[in-house]
Amino acid sequence: MDIALEIADQFLFDYIYAWALPARAAPYDYPDQLSANATAQTFSSWQYKPATAFITLEPSQAAYSSALPRDNILRQSLSLFLIVWLFGFLMYFVFATLSYIFIFDKKTMEHPKFLKNQIWMEIKQAMSAMPPMSAMTFPVILLELRGYSQLYDTTADGPGRWYDYLQIPLFIAFTDFCIYWIHRGLHNPKVYKRLHKPHHKWIMPTPYASHAFHPLDGYAQGFPYHLFPFIFPLQKVVYVGLFVFINFWTIMIHDGEYVANNPIINGAACHSIHHIAFNYNYGQFTTLWDRIGGSYRAPEEDMFKKEVKMTKKHWQKQVNVMEEILKEVEGEDDREYDAAETKKVQ
Repeated sequence: MDIALEIADQFLFDYIYAWALPARAAPYDYPDQLSANATAQTFSSWQYKPATAFITLEPSQAAYSSALPRDNILRQSLSLFLIVWLFGFLMYFVFATLSYIFIFDKKTMEHPKFLKNQIWMEIKQAMSAMPPMSAMTFPVILLELRGYSQLYDTTADGPGRWYDYLQIPLFIAFTDFCIYWIHRGLHNPKVYKRLHKPHHKWIMPTPYASHAFHPLDGYAQGFPYHLFPFIFPLQKVVYVGLFVFINFWTIMIHDGEYVANNPIINGAACHSIHHIAFNYNYGQFTTLWDRIGGSYRAPEEDMFKKEVKMTKKHWQKQVNVMEEILKEVEGEDDREYDAAETKKVQ
């Protein structure tokens, strides 16, 4: 994440910190200050070192003009919090909006279990969850930034060329395993109603439901991504790329577009079953741990036939499944559905 921080510093934070907390003037004998015509310069002991060998961004004078230099731990903490929060929100809003416009089938909004004002409620929940989630996440990233993880830059710094290719499937396998058990734990009756129920409010989710969590729920399921580089080596640029991919994947499994009935990948079809039937398909990327843990429920073939899955007959089947399992998981249904006549199932 030091790459993202360097870019943010270069183009934004250097100027903000220099304005908000300007550095003291350099001492009279500071180099270039002996000239009578020299302009006053600020003094900073910080020295620029690129975050990665692949990108060099020569700092402007603003980088040396704040009382909080780039390597100050307080500045890094605040900057990382803002990056995780604002960059996460930007990716969420851009990708979710594009998915909603170009992929999400608007006919889903006629489903009898689609909530009143659901899209606005999804966005509101996501926006309220992101700041506390970011506050809980940035300390882990700060430890990575300050050298306590196994993040590396070039192949020469890592285990070798072979690992450059192995690290991505290893990351997927590790996080898939961890998230399965964390997610399944969140369905424990003692935990579910307090932490995970807000995300299950959406029986027929839209892409905007992807980040609509209780903050502790979202943090718990995101923690394995940041834990990985403390256990295994991970290349810095790949780390940033995986951060983007994870956000994109989370949106994609909530978009309602069932591309293919793949028995290995836990795609949108599998995850839609999780929202309808609650106690199935906890996995994030694959169906492996659901199969091992006995919680796998295969999507029906009809789910991949648009002319069938958008019929009231199919919707009624989903409603029956949802309402039966809901009694066991939640008891009473406190959701407020749209009462429009067009939403009634015949």
